[in-house]
Amino acid sequence: MASGTADRLIQAALNAREHAHAPFSHFLVGAAIEHQSGIIFTGCNIENSTYGLTMCAERVAIFKALSEGAKPGEFSRVVVATDVERLTPPCGACRQILWEFCGDCELILVNLTGRSETCRLSELLPRPFDVSFL
Repeated sequence: MASGTADRLIQAALNAREHAHAPFSHFLVGAAIEHQSGIIFTGCNIENSTYGLTMCAERVAIFKALSEGAKPGEFSRVVVATDVERLTPPCGACRQILWEFCGDCELILVNLTGRSETCRLSELLPRPFDVSFL
């Protein structure tokens, strides 16, 4: 994919981060998921005072995509944007959800200083549980 497309996806994740609701942790996260058609779905983390009901940006983005008609396996890339120096990968729950709906997609981690790193989801989740075990 063209660099311009990656730049657009990264900017979408950074913009989504601005909508995060994180009054407890102050850890703002944005995510952008690219559909094979070029449509970008975004999400941000939304905290809840019970913490256990908090929703991560990656899951918000994938659930939004699915609720708007996208199908599992139709996604090519995911960007996760945070505001800390250390590039932040998806949590374990998000890794599982991303695997289930995006497969071994490209994952781009970015922060506000412009640092980025690209990997495959399989590098973060080397032995995933999926439908093949059922």
